[in-house]
Amino acid sequence: MIPEWLHRTELLLGSDAMKKLQNSKVLIVGLGGVGSWASELIVRSGIGSITIVDSDNVDITNINRQLPALHSSIGKSKVAIMADRLMDINPDLNLTVIEKYINELTMKEVLSQEYDLVVDAIDTLSPKVWFLYFAIEKGCRIISCMGSGAKLDPTLIEVGDLDSTRNCPLARNVRKRLRRLGIEKGFTTVFSTEFPQKHAIVEHESQNKKSMIGTVAFVPAAFGCVIAAQVVKMLTEDVGKSSSAIS
Repeated sequence: MIPEWLHRTELLLGSDAMKKLQNSKVLIVGLGGVGSWASELIVRSGIGSITIVDSDNVDITNINRQLPALHSSIGKSKVAIMADRLMDINPDLNLTVIEKYINELTMKEVLSQEYDLVVDAIDTLSPKVWFLYFAIEKGCRIISCMGSGAKLDPTLIEVGDLDSTRNCPLARNVRKRLRRLGIEKGFTTVFSTEFPQKHAIVEHESQNKKSMIGTVAFVPAAFGCVIAAQVVKMLTEDVGKSSSAIS
């Protein structure tokens, strides 16, 4: 039975699509400027089971773009904040919370479960590449977010195969490193065709990152919106009414 709070979504997508979403399991890795918004919109769309993964606490510099980041939440766990928020949206949600940094050991643990769809919202290059490598090796269906930093125009966000990405340094580096690992086939990505604003990228060594990149709230949030839409589309693509509604 579709709960009352999802009736308007059911009107748009149809009951068969809603049942499919309720029975789907999605993994979301990274709850930063993109992943936090994507996770909330995915839950609000009616997906019944999700696993969220992140190891960070809220920092004051997160407030300009990340959903769990408020002055009152500085220093608190992002996954804990998002878990409370997601369960308040859907009390019947089947939610798994993993508060661990993604590395070679933990990503194998995370991917030991079966998922209908995997969302990669990792913004650090090396963990991102290795996570994608193991997810591809396992045969997961993937939606991977490319760079949202140093960009201003949310209308230039596109969905396409990794090989179709352009004007995105992160995508270029991901592509190169995966090829070195023998991964030639692509997967679904969300990316922006906007050229990065070079003045917004400065050298800054911290937390496995070699630079600090300027951001503005509406671009990573828009990435999260596009990812959520793509999740719904891919999960319901075999249900005629829903796939035509969001194609």
